[in-house]
Amino acid sequence: MPKLGMEPIRRAALVEATIAEIGEAGSLDVTVSQIAKRAGMSSALAHHYFGGKHQIFLAAMGQILLDYRAEVLDVLTKARTPRARAEALINASFAPSSFAPATVVAWMTLYAHATTHPETHRLLMLYQKRLRSNLTHALRGISADPRNDAEMLGALIDGLYLRAALAKDASGDSAKATALRALDTLTRRHQ
Repeated sequence: MPKLGMEPIRRAALVEATIAEIGEAGSLDVTVSQIAKRAGMSSALAHHYFGGKHQIFLAAMGQILLDYRAEVLDVLTKARTPRARAEALINASFAPSSFAPATVVAWMTLYAHATTHPETHRLLMLYQKRLRSNLTHALRGISADPRNDAEMLGALIDGLYLRAALAKDASGDSAKATALRALDTLTRRHQ
């Protein structure tokens, strides 16, 4: 008989184990058995909760995105001006937590798998849509074309993150500085 209340705990353990395993392997080239073993349970139980490796990965990326969202909300609540909101979004995008090795591998895997897996593509599109929406809101009043400038800045953030991650720039400071310079350029046109 299943223990009541254990499902959320086990799911969370599998998500955490997935992030750790793909971080160690450097890719999604891990087995459900490896993930389950790290989580301290059987692969049958992992399959029961998620169905398969791809579903566990989607749940892991969902958790990474929830953590990112919490970080974004935290910095946005402290930002009092449109400029401060735009800077806060850039800072959250290049926060140290985004450059944890396992998180970097998870993001790289997300981008790679989005080309062939519809559910992964949908998750990536949700992230990009939310980033674009937040940037558009932040750029209102300080940009001549908030929607297009948000699109450009969002693409720049993603590209700079990928470059920094591939260069193994564990801090992302250079990428963040470049994004902030781009923000200066975009908002200078409006003044």
